[in-house]
Amino acid sequence: MRPSCASSARPGTGRRDRGSARQMLVVVSAPSGAGKTSLCEWAVAAVPNLVHSVSHTTRAPRPHEMDGRDYHFVDAATFRSMVTRGEFAEWAEVHGHLYGTARAVLDGYFAAEQDVILDIDTQGAAILREAHPAGVFVFVVPPSWDVLDRRLRQRHSESEEEIQRRLARAREELRHYAEYQYVIVNDDFARAAEELKAVILAERRRSSRVDLGFLGA
Repeated sequence: MRPSCASSARPGTGRRDRGSARQMLVVVSAPSGAGKTSLCEWAVAAVPNLVHSVSHTTRAPRPHEMDGRDYHFVDAATFRSMVTRGEFAEWAEVHGHLYGTARAVLDGYFAAEQDVILDIDTQGAAILREAHPAGVFVFVVPPSWDVLDRRLRQRHSESEEEIQRRLARAREELRHYAEYQYVIVNDDFARAAEELKAVILAERRRSSRVDLGFLGA
C-alpha cells in the first residue's frame, strides 16, 4: 500500500536554496501502518521546496480521501492504458490494486527545480532505484509487530482478512530494508519526523548536488 503525502505545492511555486544544482528524488517505503503517510505529510510541510507526487491507483477512495489530493483514482482499464503508453515512471500491483507514479508529473516538478518525495512500495522503489540511482531511499519500520498490528486495527478501514494480508505483506517488505540507504524506526513520531527531515537536508548538501558557480568565474 502506498498512502499519499498530501501537499498544496504545485510546480513552479518555489526554488531551491542558492548553490544547489540538481533536483532530488526522495523515496519512502514502509509496511502498511508504519506511519510513512504522516511522516511524508510532515516533511512536505517542514522542508522548503519539497513536493509530493500524487500516485494513480485503481482502488476505491476511502471516506476521507479526495481525487487529485490523496490519489488520482482511475479504473483498471484506464490504468492499463497508461501502462501501455509508457506513462508511468514506475507501477506495481499491491494488495490486489494497481499503483503508479506518472512520469510527466515527476518531470514537471524537476523542471521547476523542486525536490520530490514519494511514498511507494518496495516494488516501485526497486524500479526507481534503477532509473534514479542518485535518489534518496528511506525505509520506515514500526517498533514492533504488536504496534504495527494495533495501528492497522485503529484505522478501522480494513477487514480482519485484509489486516492479515497486510501483515503478511509487511513481513515480505521488511526483508528489503537493507536495499535502502536509511532506516527510520517510527516509535516516536516527533523523533522519526526530525530524522527524515535531517536526511533530506543532509542529502541536499552532497557535493554532487551543489553547484558553486563562482568557482568558474
